[in-house]
Amino acid sequence: MRLTDEGLKDRQGWLDHGYTLPQYDRGRMRQATLATPRWIHFGAGNIFRAYQTWLMQKLIEAGEVSEGLIAAEGYDDEIVDGMLNPHDDLNILVTLKASGSVEKTVIGSLAAALKLDPASADFTTLRNLFIQPSLQLASFTITEKGYRVRDEKGQILPEIAAEFERGPQAALSYIGKVAALLSARYQNGALPIALVSMDNCSHNGEKLKQAMVTMAEGWTRAGKMEAGFLDYVQDEGQVSFPWTMIDKITPRPDPAIEALLKQDGVEDVSPIITARHTYIAPFVNAEECEYLVVEDRFPNGRPPLEKAGVMFADRQTVERVERMKVSTCLNPVHTGLAVFGCLLGFTKISAEMQDPDLKRLAERIGRVEGLPVVTNPGILAPEQFLDEVLTLRIPNPFMPDTPQRIATDTSQKLGVRFGETVKAYLKEGRPLSDLKAIPLVYAGWLRYLLGIDDQGQPMPLSPDPLLDTLQPLLEGITLGQTCPPLTGVRAILKNSPIFGLDLEAAGLIERVEALLTAMLQGPGAVRQTLHEQLD
Repeated sequence: MRLTDEGLKDRQGWLDHGYTLPQYDRGRMRQATLATPRWIHFGAGNIFRAYQTWLMQKLIEAGEVSEGLIAAEGYDDEIVDGMLNPHDDLNILVTLKASGSVEKTVIGSLAAALKLDPASADFTTLRNLFIQPSLQLASFTITEKGYRVRDEKGQILPEIAAEFERGPQAALSYIGKVAALLSARYQNGALPIALVSMDNCSHNGEKLKQAMVTMAEGWTRAGKMEAGFLDYVQDEGQVSFPWTMIDKITPRPDPAIEALLKQDGVEDVSPIITARHTYIAPFVNAEECEYLVVEDRFPNGRPPLEKAGVMFADRQTVERVERMKVSTCLNPVHTGLAVFGCLLGFTKISAEMQDPDLKRLAERIGRVEGLPVVTNPGILAPEQFLDEVLTLRIPNPFMPDTPQRIATDTSQKLGVRFGETVKAYLKEGRPLSDLKAIPLVYAGWLRYLLGIDDQGQPMPLSPDPLLDTLQPLLEGITLGQTCPPLTGVRAILKNSPIFGLDLEAAGLIERVEALLTAMLQGPGAVRQTLHEQLD
């Protein structure tokens, strides 16, 4: 059984092993998609292959649309050349249910996977697709870093400033190359389109818009584009930037799932690790729960995704759903477990929920400290959502998600995941003494940055854009210090861009410093501090 168009001709063999196969002609779907593209997606990673492609497959099979998706990968070419294209852009979605059952679905709605590389012929293809009147939306899962055009001080990044002088034809950054495609759409009739961030970050549509406007302004000022392009990008009737909330956990390929597929007889399913350290396989293992709430602003129309389970609403509702999830009901719990899971040697998030101290931490972050100030969006009940997170989703033993993955880019997450709750307490006049878990997470993250686990052993740190800035501020701090030097610690805790507010001004800095000092007393001090504070 080979995951290719030719291999799927043995339909009965796949069906006998419990696989659900595409119920449509992929050749016709490809032809329709390339002739009248409707949806291009930037970022061909696991979430895209587990969610957006699955949504479109449901619409195709229901007869709602004829076209599939086109993927543009701008970070790691090996995803396209080494994995997607060799499998004819097919993918196996393995849904891991909390009940222990597994669903195996072959997804075929990806019509083409192309490289966002100006040196490749793929870029010419992408440009030609991008200027088609039929194109309704371009969506993104490129992580929050993909929209970064300014540094922590708000200054234009040097590499972006250099792109202003080179112009769209020589764009090198991810966002610059996308902006170059948008400029081509402008030059070919200023056609309407929705640019839809589906990244798991706060106000994602606004972040994408700011990045695009920055590129348009830079090229306009440098004389590389006419002023009409900037007007086009800023006109929401022509180019919209809907806000979204997306929620579906898609961890790295799990060896147990790989073994299961091999046992079924599926060939060539082993993951590869690319030169850019991307883990990718012909399958994606994912949880069964999924949520996508989208602001309904599409100037050129859109596929009927509500018929595949997507919720459409106004911006205020989307913001409330996103705030509920990111600031209270899921992401803060994940980040707290990630930090302490790394320090305490856990390799699965689900296993942490079997640890009494960590379970208490998760419960306190969500139920005790978050829910009192949660934003109720109306279309999703916060209590029900959080209960599902704490009792079904995170404890799901079949989900191979790791604290090490979730700990990635923590410096970019703390402000929204915890800072919003702290600010809500201050605004409502609630006593900050009620907050025990949040200061613990702050202190635990600083302890984590030392790169030493709770047993006193070296511990690899997950990627984070501020590691090189933060770690030097912690120099001189070691285990066993009764009075560690805290000058650098205080500088970090006063960094409003990281925490969402100055923790000294908020009145939390001394408590965080005291907790960090307690965690530095020696091996086992992290566990002891966690237990004492939450017992």
